Amino acid sequence: MKKNALVSVIAMTLAVVTLMSFTISQQEPKPWPVPAEYKNMKNPVKADAESIQVGKMLYNRNCASCHGKNGLGDGPKARMLDTFAGDFSADYFQNQTDGELFYKTEEGREEMPGYGKKLTKEDTWNIVNYMRTFKK
Repeated sequence: MKKNALVSVIAMTLAVVTLMSFTISQQEPKPWPVPAEYKNMKNPVKADAESIQVGKMLYNRNCASCHGKNGLGDGPKARMLDTFAGDFSADYFQNQTDGELFYKTEEGREEMPGYGKKLTKEDTWNIVNYMRTFKK
């Protein structure tokens, strides 16, 4: 009985350590440099109710499958990704400029597709406005 208890404790400890390291690795994505001209770009689309509604519709159609309905990186396709899709409610995300979010959405990288050829620039700005609603 004691041997089984020890094995159980060791197995549980390994599971917790693995889960903790996975969770920690999910918190902050690797650096994603953005050119200065984008970083300093101002959003030309006012973040009003209409823009946010359009952004929500476009986000749900193009982004939610990986990033999740609430931007937590928990969409149905997220499990198939090699990297965490990001938590759009987290400070590391919300502290970026609108221009940085625009660039990343337009250009993409690795598993994140670029939407510059699929969406209009106005559509991308509407999505940026909607992503701002995920702030905690």
